[in-house]
Amino acid sequence: MVVSSGLTVGAGQSAAATVDYGRADTTSAGSQIARVEGVGPAPKYVAANGLLGHDVSGHQGAVDWNAAWGSGGRFVYVKATEGTGYTNPNFGQQYDGSYNVGMVRGAYHFARFDISGGATQADYFLAHGGGWSNDGRTLPGAIDAEYNPYGDACYGLSPAAISQWLADFSNTYRARTGRLPAIYTSTSWWVKCTGNNAGFGANPLWLARYNSEIGALPAGWAEQTIWQYADTGALPGDQNLFNGPQASVRELALNR
Repeated sequence: MVVSSGLTVGAGQSAAATVDYGRADTTSAGSQIARVEGVGPAPKYVAANGLLGHDVSGHQGAVDWNAAWGSGGRFVYVKATEGTGYTNPNFGQQYDGSYNVGMVRGAYHFARFDISGGATQADYFLAHGGGWSNDGRTLPGAIDAEYNPYGDACYGLSPAAISQWLADFSNTYRARTGRLPAIYTSTSWWVKCTGNNAGFGANPLWLARYNSEIGALPAGWAEQTIWQYADTGALPGDQNLFNGPQASVRELALNR
C-alpha cells in the first residue's frame, strides 16, 4: 500500500511513562466496539458458515482449553500487548495452552495510537509474544484498531495520521516476520478514523460486527478472513467464524 510519509502520531508519544493502562486488563478485541456500536442478535452457528473460533485476553484469566476444544473452538487469537507498557499476565497460559490442546493460535496487539508510533508498538508486540513461526499452527499477529477506551474515538488523530500509524506497524511487522499482520476493526470505526482507507486490502481482515449479518466491509477488502460475530457464547471470550474450513486456517498460518 502507499501512504504519504512525514505524519506525526501525536504529542503524547514521548510520555509513555505517564500513559494510563488502567483498563488494559479488561480492554480486549471488541470491548469498545460493543460499548459504542452495541450488540444485536448473533447468527445461528452452523458448520457451513465457517470454522468456529474465539479470542481471549487477560479478562478471561486462565482458560480451560480442553473445555474450549470440546465446545468446538478450533482457532484463537490471544491478546499479548497494549501500547508499549502492558502485557497480558495470562498470555503464556492462554497462548501455549490453546496450542497444546490442538488449536491454531495467534497473538494480537491493542493499538494505542496516541502514545507512540506504529513501528515502536510493532517492536514491542514482537518482543512480548507477537511473533510468527512457520509451523502451520501459528497465525500472523493482528492489530486491534478500535475506539479509544480512554477518550476520543480516533485518539485525537486525523484519518491520515491513523492510516500512517497502521502502515508503520504493518510494514515493521512484515519486515521482521515476512508476514502482513491481520487488521481487527469494525467498518464504522474504519470509516470514521481512517477515512475508509482502501489501501490495506492485502492484510487479512478480522471484522467485528455483533449482529446476525456481517454487513458492509471496509474499503479495500472484498471479503473478511474472520468475522467476530458475538462478544459472548459457547467459547471463552468473543465468538469468531473463520471464512473457510480448517484447511483455510492452516493456509493462513502457512502464508499460502
